[in-house]
Amino acid sequence: MKQLCLVLFLFTSLWCQAQEQYSISGTIKDLTNGETLLGATVYLKDTNYGATTNEYGFFSLTAPKGSYTLVISYVGYLSVTKEITLNADQKLDFELQESATALDEVIIVAEESEVVSIKKPQMSVSKLNAQTIKQMPAVLGEVDVVKSIQLLPGVTNNGEGSAGFHVRGGAADQNLVLLDEAIIYNTSHFFGFFSVFNSDAIKNIKLYKGDIPAKYGGRVSSVLDVRQKDGNSKQFGLTGGIGLISSRLTAESPLFKDKGSFLIAGRASYAHLFMPLIENVKDDKISFYDLNLKTNYEINKNNKLYLSGYFGRDVFNLSKIIENNYGNATGNLRWNHVFNDRLFSNLSFIYSKYDYNIVLDFIELDWDADITNFNVKYDLGYYVNNDITLDFGISGLTYNVNPGEVRPSSETSPINPLKLDEKRAFEGAAYISAEHQISDKLAFNYGLRYSAFSRLGGQSMTNYVNNQPVVYNNDLGIYERGEAESETSYSKSESIKTFGNFEPRLGISYQLNDASSIKASYTKSTQYLHLLSNTSSVTPLDVWTPSGKYIKPQISNQFAMGYYKNFKDNTYALELETYYKHVDNRIDYIDGSDLIGNNNIETEILNGEARAYGLEVLLRKNKGDFTGWLAYTLSKSEQRAVGGNAGGPGINNGDWYNTPYDRTHDISLTGVYKLNDKWSFSSNFVFQTGRPVTYPNGQYNYEGLSVATYSNRNEDRLPAYHRLDVSAIYKPNRNPDKRWKSEWVFGIYNLYSRKNAAAISFSQNRETGLNEASRISIFGIIPSVTYNFKF
Repeated sequence: MKQLCLVLFLFTSLWCQAQEQYSISGTIKDLTNGETLLGATVYLKDTNYGATTNEYGFFSLTAPKGSYTLVISYVGYLSVTKEITLNADQKLDFELQESATALDEVIIVAEESEVVSIKKPQMSVSKLNAQTIKQMPAVLGEVDVVKSIQLLPGVTNNGEGSAGFHVRGGAADQNLVLLDEAIIYNTSHFFGFFSVFNSDAIKNIKLYKGDIPAKYGGRVSSVLDVRQKDGNSKQFGLTGGIGLISSRLTAESPLFKDKGSFLIAGRASYAHLFMPLIENVKDDKISFYDLNLKTNYEINKNNKLYLSGYFGRDVFNLSKIIENNYGNATGNLRWNHVFNDRLFSNLSFIYSKYDYNIVLDFIELDWDADITNFNVKYDLGYYVNNDITLDFGISGLTYNVNPGEVRPSSETSPINPLKLDEKRAFEGAAYISAEHQISDKLAFNYGLRYSAFSRLGGQSMTNYVNNQPVVYNNDLGIYERGEAESETSYSKSESIKTFGNFEPRLGISYQLNDASSIKASYTKSTQYLHLLSNTSSVTPLDVWTPSGKYIKPQISNQFAMGYYKNFKDNTYALELETYYKHVDNRIDYIDGSDLIGNNNIETEILNGEARAYGLEVLLRKNKGDFTGWLAYTLSKSEQRAVGGNAGGPGINNGDWYNTPYDRTHDISLTGVYKLNDKWSFSSNFVFQTGRPVTYPNGQYNYEGLSVATYSNRNEDRLPAYHRLDVSAIYKPNRNPDKRWKSEWVFGIYNLYSRKNAAAISFSQNRETGLNEASRISIFGIIPSVTYNFKF
């Protein structure tokens, strides 16, 4: 009986104590423009109770009954303090004022500043402060957030003139790129020199290289989550810039009597206007444009609607022989709802489309292809208490892939019409994750995602003898298309193939002291969509295909560990991370493959595996007139494809070979120096090991022709890549009382005019008959000047 009374007493005490817990919730915004602030810190002074705002500026904090000093802080803003008595649940909204008036809006907002997060279990996240990005040198004078993250460890491109980016040895298609939650399939403009992200319209950006939260799925390498600004809800404003190649203009204004706002941002290039002045390219046309739109409406304190969209297009016309245009279009309708002081939800209806068109005038051929998504997501966040935060939700995503339709562009064209089979699929997912502060030193981030994928019918599938779409010809020593024996027709209501995968996620952080910590993480991810290409970067003619009867989903397991330390009151920060990633079912094309216009793409590929591992070092200086960082990555990225059911030795005799995006050494040195209120200078130096390529290693004569033989796949490398960029920013008028603010940005890309090799081609000299190699370089030194303004 005594024991029972003791248990009841303890239970009652704990229950009473729990009843004395109260919550503070609300939204943090910018005082000047009304933008919600992601990652603002809210805490009770002299206690361990604190929280940070989510993607929509919402926070919830729970603490025992009592009197406290509430502190709200955010990097680049003045902190706010408020004395409160916590004797009931309270809803408090705050607006923070920027600590200094500047031309640049905060476009990159991280959960924290550039100082390393010591306590949080989240690791392998790349982020930069907006002001730093604005000051960094940029190609052709255009600020580019994607090129900025490539200066951080573990992230690289594939050389000048290449689209996309590569993360920890992964391919470009293994990155999930989201703009306001909508999928972007091609992130580049203008041969990869610009990204589709207009910096004036972007609010925040995060790149997850590992330890990917459970709410994200569908890719095995990384997630780039980009959010657009909501629009100024306080007053009308204009922001823009005029450059040598392109110009941009952004307008923002309140709507609905300050219950909403809108943003419209446009950017366009005009390089084609100067081409008639250049003899060799006077008949060429190269241009791009994009348009960002967003509006929102606050129904009441607990309900808010958002509508956003993006439209972008590139147009190339080369000597009136080849015409090419491609672009992205997205839209998202979102509903934010606050159930109570602890439960927050977001419901999204998302549309995304990527299409491309090529006209070959010399053979009178017109080619169209596209991929379209519809996505419904419902995400919820529940703040259990000060130590535990839960995120959970569901999603449903449809794919409609049109691999291509060929049409004759005139009545006299010799081209026969051809339409490849459209591929339809559905991907559903459910997830739950928790961030759990176990003690003052130990924190966990754990979650589970379940994804299900169904390749839908509406087409006929070829059945092959012995189920072999690819077979090895022992006599010729090559892979060939398998023998078709029949076809199976599937209706739209049927499923051709269904997959399901559990994807656990785990992150651990242990704080060694106030200035250092160690972390570890494990992430399992599944990718059901594949990009088939025999080039090293994304091109308009690449073939997207879903998993199905002959193509399995890619499954990645990534392990990472890290050490993090801040020095001298956070003036310096050090990040050391090591990782190992293995990907099953990574497909690759066979030698001599024909990927374009092929209705049976399974006959051109072999299944294999990939692996990547490396060490990343990031040393930052965060304070003072001179700031910057040194980033170094030592890594290896390989893959292999064995014969399997097709027989034979596989690609490269079944041995491991370098991926096209393998970089042994990757070094970036970035520095920013503020001379005074009017002048600041910046520079960055980049060095990378040359990209893997396959060179010829011999030749033989056949009927008077010289035929090259080649070494093993990706056994050779291009010469090392390196360049130095510099820029200077001049701000003529820094009067904080004047609304019109402006600046001049002077830059030099590739200061010492290094002729970096984009490719090396081999050919036979017609006069001498000798084989010779030619280096192809995109460009050398490029000066630029840009005028930016804000009103």
